[in-house]
Amino acid sequence: MRALLRSFAAMLILALSNPAGAANERGPLVLAAASLQDVLAVAAVEWARQGHPQPILSFAGSSALARQIRAGAPADLFVSADEDWMDVVEKAGSVQAGTRADIAGNRLVLVSPLRQPVRLTIGRDMPIAKTLGSSRLAMADPDSVPAGKYGKAALTTLGVWSAVAPKVVRSENVRAALALVERGEARLGIVYATDARASRKVQIVGIFPPASHPPIRYPVARLKNSRHADADGFRRFLLSPKGRAVLTRYGFTAP
Repeated sequence: MRALLRSFAAMLILALSNPAGAANERGPLVLAAASLQDVLAVAAVEWARQGHPQPILSFAGSSALARQIRAGAPADLFVSADEDWMDVVEKAGSVQAGTRADIAGNRLVLVSPLRQPVRLTIGRDMPIAKTLGSSRLAMADPDSVPAGKYGKAALTTLGVWSAVAPKVVRSENVRAALALVERGEARLGIVYATDARASRKVQIVGIFPPASHPPIRYPVARLKNSRHADADGFRRFLLSPKGRAVLTRYGFTAP
């Protein structure tokens, strides 16, 4: 909760430091899932090269961002890592009608530290708890954060959640879970394929079957209180062939 309030306060200061007359000089404020930080940074630069103010990007778990939006965070766009948290924001009346659309998909993978490789075939009743031994499985919080929810669903489908649940270390977002594996503090981790691709310190042990968890989708929407003239333009850019090309280049799949 304290982290949520600090993040909200930071964004509020950012908004108040740019009066209405100067709002369009700074670019729209985009709240986005942590797994998008690399690709959206590139997309923002490409958008700016077209003569637009560069968007300001703020990353966190989708659950935390949704709570910030419901609390009145001064933002223009929200990009969630799942449909559920976008549904929450939309049902709260915080989304501009007709602006919601899926920009990308992803895959869920099991990773281990590069210097401590693990061999494990992902499948029904796989011996993941035995493989972990006294170590831990790093995941985004499976009760709220999309990557963790997908991971729990996959492990449940494969019949191993009850065995591995006591060994799970919960992180505030998927990048925090990745960092635990990178540092060797967790022997295994569940992250998106794009997160694993962005790291030089982990290796992919295996890919979870798509049917083992709900489809991974990233919806974007303009927020109801947005007043930035460029907000919808950047949203449309992410949905355009050029925007999708950036997403594909970073390993994201078609929505």
